[in-house]
Amino acid sequence: MCDYSLAGIRNRLAVEGEQLVVQRFSTGAQGLASPTRRRAWLWFAKECAVCVPPGARLLLRDIPQGLQRQFGLGAIEEVTFVQLSTTAYQYRDVVRFNNGREALLQKLPCGQQVDVLCLSSDDDLEEKEHQKLEEEYHRIFGLR
Repeated sequence: MCDYSLAGIRNRLAVEGEQLVVQRFSTGAQGLASPTRRRAWLWFAKECAVCVPPGARLLLRDIPQGLQRQFGLGAIEEVTFVQLSTTAYQYRDVVRFNNGREALLQKLPCGQQVDVLCLSSDDDLEEKEHQKLEEEYHRIFGLR
């Protein structure tokens, strides 16, 4: 959700439809932040990282030319947020492009625009749908 490097920073969960930016925090690590709060913490508030769960769908906008060439991308790309591992002291937050290539969040440029499309993966939605159908089946037929 939030890289280990942001553990000491105040954080919150992202909201679907929210616009975020990649920001370098006081720890030296990069993470996601609200663009409206990004400047505010410089003056009077504490920094706040915005955490995204694994499997979330994001939209990267205005991808720099160099990154487009390196990963075979367009200027706008839909990605899946992935956590590589839970190993201590290792960056683990990754965006996976539809072409299968992956980039550490740490490698995205500061200021990169990120839109939160969906916080749960399609697998989560299918599992919830299956569970609802199963509960309805048990309710109708009185099974337990």
